[in-house]
Amino acid sequence: MRLIVQLSSLLVRGTALMLGLVGLGMAAVCLGGAFSDKLDAFTHAAPLWLAMGIGAVVLGGVFARGGERWVMVGLGVATLLACSVLMLPELWASWRFKPSTPAASDLKIVQFNIWHENRTPEKSLGWILAQDADVVILEEGGGDAWSAIRALRTAYPFSSCDKAAKCETWIFSRKKMIARGGMPLDRPYLSGAWATLADAKGPFTIMGVHYTWPVPPGLQQAQSRKLVKFASGFDRKSTIVTGDFNSTPWSFTLRRQDKALGLRRWTRAMPSWPASKFSRVMVAPAPFLPIDHVYAGSEWYAVNVERGPAVGSDHRPVVITLRRNPN
Repeated sequence: MRLIVQLSSLLVRGTALMLGLVGLGMAAVCLGGAFSDKLDAFTHAAPLWLAMGIGAVVLGGVFARGGERWVMVGLGVATLLACSVLMLPELWASWRFKPSTPAASDLKIVQFNIWHENRTPEKSLGWILAQDADVVILEEGGGDAWSAIRALRTAYPFSSCDKAAKCETWIFSRKKMIARGGMPLDRPYLSGAWATLADAKGPFTIMGVHYTWPVPPGLQQAQSRKLVKFASGFDRKSTIVTGDFNSTPWSFTLRRQDKALGLRRWTRAMPSWPASKFSRVMVAPAPFLPIDHVYAGSEWYAVNVERGPAVGSDHRPVVITLRRNPN
């Protein structure tokens, strides 16, 4: 029995040491993302490295003794500090936001990667319609999600895609579309749509985009530069940009985009992926990566920002209510 206890203690202490070493090593690699797109790919997993640091502190503090304890706890604390450098600014911005009561004149937007493998498109459709949003932006609007897209084309008077076409990214609007279109076709390919909408306070442009994954590195950064260049052709003060960026706010890629776009990102530390069952065999108890974002120019400020429920996609939807500043 004593041998079993000793072996169990050794296993736990070894686990604590492993968590501390791996967590700190990966957190240090993440900081290199400031200079390398390849290293920046690891920053998206910062919550995992943070969890490793916490595990090292807890297990080392409880089960280790003497100098061994100081080593394990020290590794864990160093990991927490490194992850805090990456994540704390985003968390602080989230804590500072104070929602207010929406008004009838506000602009309500639903941003949602509806997923081409959506298991319950009718459930997604029902939820979207229940929001009674002024504008709905959807990514991956093909495959199993097509039935919901077809119904939304009937429910909303204006859409960014011709009725005869099947687009991947869609914008639906109750406001009249003065102009509309897609992203430029030059490389790198970027799935997206834009529309200029009529409004009592003046027309404004809204965009929806869908980035590729962070790996292989380089392509997502090229898509970001393409979006920044394209968006610069519109009035920055009134423009709204939304989408599935497949990029977390603690990555240096998204930080550079935040600065380059010149718009304010209102979705702060709001995990949207994965939602429930996100593959044939994998199920997540809760989303842990904030990769769906909404930006708005200086003429807008957010009244409310919230995450929707799991309704069949591997993403949670984002619902944001914006109020336009008086002229």
